[in-house]
Amino acid sequence: MKIIFKLHPYVLATISCGVALAVAWPIDAPVSSFLLAVMVSSLFGGLKPGLLSVGLSALSFNYFFLRRTLPPAVEPAIYLRFVVFLGAALLVTGLMEIKRRVEESRNHAEMALRQAQADLARVSQATTMGEFTASLAHEVKQPIAAAVTDANTCLRWLRRDRPELEEACEAASRVVKDATRAAEIISRIHLLFKKGAPQQGWVSVNEIIREMLVLLRSEATRCSISIRTKLAGDLPEVMGDRVQLQQVLMNLMINGIDAMKEVDGTRELMITSQRVGNEEVMVSVSDTGVGLPEQQAHQIFDPFFTTKPHGTGMGLRISRSVVESHGGRLWAADNLPRGASFYFTLPTKIEANE
Repeated sequence: MKIIFKLHPYVLATISCGVALAVAWPIDAPVSSFLLAVMVSSLFGGLKPGLLSVGLSALSFNYFFLRRTLPPAVEPAIYLRFVVFLGAALLVTGLMEIKRRVEESRNHAEMALRQAQADLARVSQATTMGEFTASLAHEVKQPIAAAVTDANTCLRWLRRDRPELEEACEAASRVVKDATRAAEIISRIHLLFKKGAPQQGWVSVNEIIREMLVLLRSEATRCSISIRTKLAGDLPEVMGDRVQLQQVLMNLMINGIDAMKEVDGTRELMITSQRVGNEEVMVSVSDTGVGLPEQQAHQIFDPFFTTKPHGTGMGLRISRSVVESHGGRLWAADNLPRGASFYFTLPTKIEANE
């Protein structure tokens, strides 16, 4: 198959007709043989190679088969076969060209849809992140403030009459640690907003969970929500786009936080990861909030369906599309006595993503 695609389409048309002639001559079956040559040329070459194949087939048909010495009773039949062949060949060529154009249009439409979905996901992500600007600023401010305090401490140790080098080194080490933490937070926020083509690679699900905890812990604390995790230690990595999977997890966590803002009693967000069989990893995000909407639970993944006053109704739809594009599944279920859980699986084998 690869060799056929590499051949020049016009050369392929010529070769197809030659092969058809070699097959048709000894068995006297020009119609079926040349028609097959036309189909191959049109399918792999397009309209112009298909028409070339029709022309070559017609010439071969005329020269090698119409001019055979035939009994008078048979001669009209061979001309009828030629007319039928010519009509069928032109019809097949036209149908193949229509099929090729339809497939090209569909491929372009699918590419445009994926691009639109990616752009919409970024807009939704930016809108969501904008709502948590104060919490994100607090996350960045904490390590920077700690670094400033440690730097002043380091200076005090060094300005003594007898500098305490050991104490100063410890303070300087804390400065480096705090500055690194602030840089990591900024880097993670930058990745979430970064525009670009999906980058497939091996990703640690547990690492993605920990990164999202860093970004959203302050918002959870502000809403008096505790976050617990139960992460399996033997998880294999999955093949996928890191930023897209971060967006899915962040959307589910934010939904859980929003669902608990107005409830009384325990507010807890539970995130787990585990292996499912030998070929999948499953992540769950559970809350103790208001739960799934009654009578409408089956609609939560529909586009533009939302229970939030200012929601877009696209977060869960986009999340499911991202998970499915990675070969996984995303679904939801009610918790007892209250709340909801969202689960998604990701395959650990490369074949599932091809």
